[in-house]
Amino acid sequence: MQLSRLFTYSFNPNVGLYDRVFRIISGLALTLLPFVTSTAVPMWLATMMAIFGLAWLMTGAVSRCGMYYMLGLSTRKGG
Repeated sequence: MQLSRLFTYSFNPNVGLYDRVFRIISGLALTLLPFVTSTAVPMWLATMMAIFGLAWLMTGAVSRCGMYYMLGLSTRKGG
């Protein structure tokens, strides 16, 4: 494992189709939920949810997960 490949996302895609769909939907929900609910959410919590949601959404959008790469895992067929 080369850390330079991890930071530049130059490793092979390792997120499968169902995993991607789940990550994109849950990432959007996690990002938008604090801003569309009628209950008051503390700003620090809304910010953390948005950061984690965007990161989750990004891994789904680009089909690459750094944690999967570091652990040698893949949900992609043939990966």
